[in-house]
Amino acid sequence: MNAPETMSAWTQSGYGEVDAVTRQQIRTPRPGAGEVLLRVRATALNNGDVRIMRGEPWLVRLAFGIRRPKQPVRGIAVAGTVAATGPGVAALAVGDEVVGELDGGGLADYVVAKAERLVRRPEAVSVIDAASLPVAAVTASLALDAAGADGPGRVLVIGASGGVGSFAVMLAAARGAEVWALCGERNQAVVEGWGASRTFDYRRVQPGSAELGGEFDAVLDIAGTSSLSALRALVRDGGVVVLVSGEGGRLLGPIPRILGAAVRSIGARRPLRPLAAGAHPEVIERMLALVAEGTLRPHIERTVSIDDADRALAHLASGHAVGKTVVVASP
Repeated sequence: MNAPETMSAWTQSGYGEVDAVTRQQIRTPRPGAGEVLLRVRATALNNGDVRIMRGEPWLVRLAFGIRRPKQPVRGIAVAGTVAATGPGVAALAVGDEVVGELDGGGLADYVVAKAERLVRRPEAVSVIDAASLPVAAVTASLALDAAGADGPGRVLVIGASGGVGSFAVMLAAARGAEVWALCGERNQAVVEGWGASRTFDYRRVQPGSAELGGEFDAVLDIAGTSSLSALRALVRDGGVVVLVSGEGGRLLGPIPRILGAAVRSIGARRPLRPLAAGAHPEVIERMLALVAEGTLRPHIERTVSIDDADRALAHLASGHAVGKTVVVASP
């Protein structure tokens, strides 16, 4: 295997804030059956990284580890170079440039990934842009699909300036929709540059405000702070509200909200549809093609060296990130 015995990685031994994440020298992982070892080139951070870092809501600990994360290294959206292949991997070879959504491990020199989750990165797409697509662009695309927003119509994006929101605005506009957006006042011009025809400061305008009315064909709720009844009132009959956010209480997170949406949507003419998470390499491939042809232009707010990955996590955890933050490997 063309990799050293040990590597540098940002790890955490317990749940907490950014100070729980420290840089350590650990053993380089080895790929098993159906897996490849990637030399990480770039990792885009997502809200899911912060949630797992904090272990919130507590319900996630049932899946990710009760006392500490089973995978101690954050980073699920990764672009890298195949450094080694495990048994049974035929579709990829050493040297291939790939991108995918992993189970974590991106804030390190190397990471093991399931080969079936990876797609090849086109030469026309930069490593940084490619890393920004898994999770954020995929979630935005799936949300628009769930809403049936695949052409002209009026779409409202609530929480439009973050990673998922930025792609939701761009993709909806590219599909021909009239996009309205709620975001922070300081980000309104940026969001309009992504394709939103109207933007509103979320501190003044919320679902239920007269400025928004109730004639949207689709509403993508990424912020996750509005009541379900207020969201439903925004759409016309036949319109759909997609619940993208996993916000909720510290114990159960979005579960009560999801159950409430399911009950309210039985036989409803304006359904509320929670969006299920998951890896979708076929959607990543479509997003890469859109970037390669120039239809989609990821908004990279900042690129940060792997040496300062803790600062990048802190920025995302602050709740003030605009677009995507990408951590890049050392030259």
